[in-house]
Amino acid sequence: MSEGTGKLEMLVRVGFFARAVLYTVLGFIALGAIGQISEGTTGIFATVDAIPGGNVLLWVLVVGLLAYALFRFASPAFDIEHKGSDAKGWAQRIGHAGSAIGHLALAWTAYKFASGAAAGAGGGASEAAQGVLSFPLGGAVIGILGICFFFAAVAQATKAATAKFMHNISPAAPDQTKLVGRIGYAARAVTFAVIGWSLIETGFLAKGSSNVKTLGEAVESLAGTGWLFTLVAIGMVMFGVFSLVLARYRIIPDIDAHARSA
Repeated sequence: MSEGTGKLEMLVRVGFFARAVLYTVLGFIALGAIGQISEGTTGIFATVDAIPGGNVLLWVLVVGLLAYALFRFASPAFDIEHKGSDAKGWAQRIGHAGSAIGHLALAWTAYKFASGAAAGAGGGASEAAQGVLSFPLGGAVIGILGICFFFAAVAQATKAATAKFMHNISPAAPDQTKLVGRIGYAARAVTFAVIGWSLIETGFLAKGSSNVKTLGEAVESLAGTGWLFTLVAIGMVMFGVFSLVLARYRIIPDIDAHARSA
């Protein structure tokens, strides 16, 4: 392994750690243990910012979420996860692209809080959507992004059902990793579907940019569903725990090698 490859792997592991913090905090907010679910995604970063050393952790989240997004973009670009180029493979790779875009948006929100520019951060997704809508075919772009999120949701549900994600995890991982991962992926499938539908409504059904939901807002929108909301909230915590395991035990592909071969 080259020094550059080692640095890339470390960044990706920081990305999984950032994802662990994000989902764990979101889950506890939804369960009412901390924060306010009505604050949506901004509530996650506001909660982190309020703890001792929170600003340092916010910068770790910025770097980690950006690194994770770039890691996911490497899937459609270089097929680092060996999904292939048939219809099924491309569907999974497009799903990874949708996940990458979502984590870029989260990295931007984390940056606003870390840099002290959090005022107005709650409207970031709506503002971005409004900007895209102002361009010709902007609605189609947002609608297609929604379809990408549906691909991502299907991919998450498939992972929950098959547990094939274990192929990318070291055998040294804790025994309960499979169960925790299945619960987490099932919950994330629900939230990705909610985000995807909000984008499709905005892009294709002209519901307006304020309809666009981020991760926290997707969970918040389920608050009136009773047991489903509770299960998704628990699933968010489980996915955070699972991501923490991945930060240590995930087998990271050699992105440099795939890029050179491509």
